[in-house]
Amino acid sequence: MESKARILIIDDDPDIVQSMRVVLESKNYRVENATSGEEGLRMVKAEKPDLVILDVMMETSDKGFDVARKIKWDKDCKDIPILMLTAIKENTGLDFKNEAGDEVWLPVDDYCDKPLDPQVLISKVESLTKSN
Repeated sequence: MESKARILIIDDDPDIVQSMRVVLESKNYRVENATSGEEGLRMVKAEKPDLVILDVMMETSDKGFDVARKIKWDKDCKDIPILMLTAIKENTGLDFKNEAGDEVWLPVDDYCDKPLDPQVLISKVESLTKSN
């Protein structure tokens, strides 16, 4: 079976990364990960993945928002889809789902709360990578 899209997971929680890796690799996606926003940005620019799965709370409580903006505002990376996957609602009570897609505030292609059911993860990834 041929390999599917290349996915970069930017998340500092190794358990979350590993669980997503297992699910995605079982469907032949090629998965890489970065454990910080800065490392993730370097990898996005160097490798141009087909999809970025991005956490919000990493080095700071809002680092993922900054990373999303930097990706979408970079002319070479702006077309890479971003799936924001975060526990910010569970941890803070704040829900940013309605802001997803806002070009200034939250320029992501989809937004989901953790934990995410594996079947929903696959469905979102398939949807976001089908045009690539």
